[in-house]
Amino acid sequence: MIVFTNKLEIQDHISKEKAKGITFGFVPTMGALHNGHLSLVERALKENDTCVVSVFVNPTQFDNVDDLEKYPRTLEQDITLLETVSKTILVYAPSVEDIYEGNTKAEHFSFDGLEFEMEGKFRKGHFDGVGTIVKRLFEIVTPDIAYFGEKDFQQLAIIKKLAQKYNIPVNVKGCKIYREDSGLAYSSRNSRLKPDYRKAAPFIFKTITAAKEKFGTKSAKEVTEWVEKQFAKNKFLELEYFIIAEVTTLKTVKRKSKSKTYRAFVAAYADDIRLIDNIALN
Repeated sequence: MIVFTNKLEIQDHISKEKAKGITFGFVPTMGALHNGHLSLVERALKENDTCVVSVFVNPTQFDNVDDLEKYPRTLEQDITLLETVSKTILVYAPSVEDIYEGNTKAEHFSFDGLEFEMEGKFRKGHFDGVGTIVKRLFEIVTPDIAYFGEKDFQQLAIIKKLAQKYNIPVNVKGCKIYREDSGLAYSSRNSRLKPDYRKAAPFIFKTITAAKEKFGTKSAKEVTEWVEKQFAKNKFLELEYFIIAEVTTLKTVKRKSKSKTYRAFVAAYADDIRLIDNIALN
C-alpha cells in the first residue's frame, strides 16, 4: 500500500495513472477507521479501478478545541485495517501544513441555506470547515466518484451542493448507514464511550425507528414531543435535538405533505461524546 503525505506527490501519481485510463474512487476520512468506512472503500473499489482514502483530522471544522484534541489519531491501525480490504488502496495522510500551507482558516461558503439547519445551528462555522477541506481534497485527488456515508446526511447534502455550485467534476454518492448489530451507527467516537454509555447508545436508533412507525399516523409535532419524552427518561443520554425535516431543504417540517420526502435527525450526548443518527421516514 502506498501512503502519500505530500499533495504534489499524490497529484503526480494520480495524473500518470489517469493518463492510462485508470478511474479513481475517493473516501475522505478523519481516520480512526471502522467497518462503516470499510463499506465505503469496498463500494469505491467495486465501482472504480482503484480507491484513494484520505486520513486527515481537519482543524477548521471543529468548533470545540477539546473535541479536536481528543479526536483519535490511529494512522498505523487505519492502514492495517485498509489492507484487509485491498493492498492497492492509495492513502493520503497529509499534515495540516501540506493542506493549509500556513493559513489554517476556513473559506466562507453559501450552500443555499443548508448550512443553517440542524448541525449548523449547534456547530458554528462547521460547514465552512467541511466545505474548505472537501473542496481542497477534491482539487488534489481529482476523483471520478466520491463516497460519503448517510450518517452525516446534512454533510452529504452540502457536499453535493459544493460540487454543483463550484463546478467540481466529481460524482458525489451517498452510502447507507452502516450499523453495529445493536443498531448503533458506526462512528469513530464510539470507541471513546464509557461502558455504561456504550450500553445505552443503541437507544438512539431504537427510538428513531419507533418514531418512524409513529410518523405514519401522527403529526411531526406529536412524534417530536414523544421522542423528547423518551430521551428525558434516559439517564445516560442527553438529547441535543430531534428534528423531522424535508430532505431537499433540510427545513423542519411544520405540516406533512404526501408529495414530500422526510427524514428524522437526532443528536445526543452520551457523557461528553456527541452522537448523531438519522432515518428515512417515508
